[in-house]
Amino acid sequence: QGPVHSGSNPDQLDLLRDGVRRYLQLPADQTVLILHAKVAQKSYGSEKRFFCPPPCVYLTGPGWKLKQEQIKARDLGEAGFRVCGYMGLDSMGSSHMETQKLNFEEHCAKALYISDTEKRKHFRLVLKLFFSNGQEIGTFHSKLIKVISKPSQKKQSLKNTDLCISSGSKVSLFNRLRSQTVSTRYLSVEGGTFIASARQWAAFTLHLEHCTRGEFPLREGYIRYGSVVQLICTATGITLPPLIIRKVTKQYAMLDVDEPISQLHKCAFQFQGSEGMYLCLSTEKVIQFQASPCPKEANRELLNDGSCWTIIGTETVEYTFSDSLACIQDPVSPVPLITMLELTGGGDVAMLEVQGENFHANLKVWFGDVEAETMYRTPKSLVCVVPDVSAFGSDWRWLRYPITVPLSLIRNDGLIYSSSFTFTYTPEQSFLPALQILPKLTQDSDTLLNSIHQEFTRTNFHLFMQS
Repeated sequence: QGPVHSGSNPDQLDLLRDGVRRYLQLPADQTVLILHAKVAQKSYGSEKRFFCPPPCVYLTGPGWKLKQEQIKARDLGEAGFRVCGYMGLDSMGSSHMETQKLNFEEHCAKALYISDTEKRKHFRLVLKLFFSNGQEIGTFHSKLIKVISKPSQKKQSLKNTDLCISSGSKVSLFNRLRSQTVSTRYLSVEGGTFIASARQWAAFTLHLEHCTRGEFPLREGYIRYGSVVQLICTATGITLPPLIIRKVTKQYAMLDVDEPISQLHKCAFQFQGSEGMYLCLSTEKVIQFQASPCPKEANRELLNDGSCWTIIGTETVEYTFSDSLACIQDPVSPVPLITMLELTGGGDVAMLEVQGENFHANLKVWFGDVEAETMYRTPKSLVCVVPDVSAFGSDWRWLRYPITVPLSLIRNDGLIYSSSFTFTYTPEQSFLPALQILPKLTQDSDTLLNSIHQEFTRTNFHLFMQS
């Protein structure tokens, strides 16, 4: 099947619309998911400080299997389908980008680092994906990563909050014995239980339950030591019991510290309501450890190695596309991402501004299976005319209930970029009283017409009375 183009030819448009309809019923999406840390520690001299946790790439969605079947059907066999990937740092103009081949069994790029010759404060990771037959899939970027020389030891202040961890942040926790990279284990979830894994890491949403005290206003949302927090695994939703987060200094849990938590700080997690029981790892198991009180200093408790965790913020970036309607020759990147919608006007002249990134002139906005007249403004802005509700079927003109359709962007070669955004058509105000009685009606059209007639009569009567 040749590519389906979005164009002025009505037959082509009908063909494309049928394809979009099929796609909406059974979305064959391909998603590239990149997980990475928010900060990276700079390496000095010949020492290589590999990014911890290592950046991870996951390919999800039913579209990958469909693609595999398409390639097999073209007599390329299984070998032609394998996805290969390289990851490195964006080169900032320099040609020597050190890349690392991804191992898709482990999903990780374990040997990436940033050297002290780099003077940048921020960088992005660049992922290049292609099939083993040489066909390029696309180039994908991480979010911005901040470069730090070492974890901040000074107490964070309200003026310096870019490294503070706030409630609702996603974090990773790892444990490293005597600073040895080979001993690093990550808090993770497997088979519904918490484990300490040397291979994979999980991102956890860190929620603030409540704060005990401190000078940082709660409304700022920054998490301080001494707070009760919950760790929720972003992939599985599994939660640890409420924990009190404690600062760790030289293997002691500090019970009276309430300063804000910063990136790459050492911390411990005391089970709320327990007498000195802490979250701890023992090889691959996650257990509880009983800390020893210090007779001379009541404000600290002695921990073991397995109870001391390093905390770091993480980011997730997701690129979704579907080439089920066309044999795509060009890379799928740059993948456009929608971040915001702004509606202006109404009725017959409603315009929608789509804001985001990576837009170009070959994109059209689609409302469900209806193509909208689209104007490209900038790489961050597209404007389109909202299609009339009648475009979704003549009956919809009269069935006055809200109609919600998904929004997507479709490239002129038929490549679909779905989004999490939808558009809702709402009935006009004068019909709202009728809305309350319509769902109770039977399918009897006489009853329906009668009720609409009564509604019109009543509305017109009110208008007449007012005038």
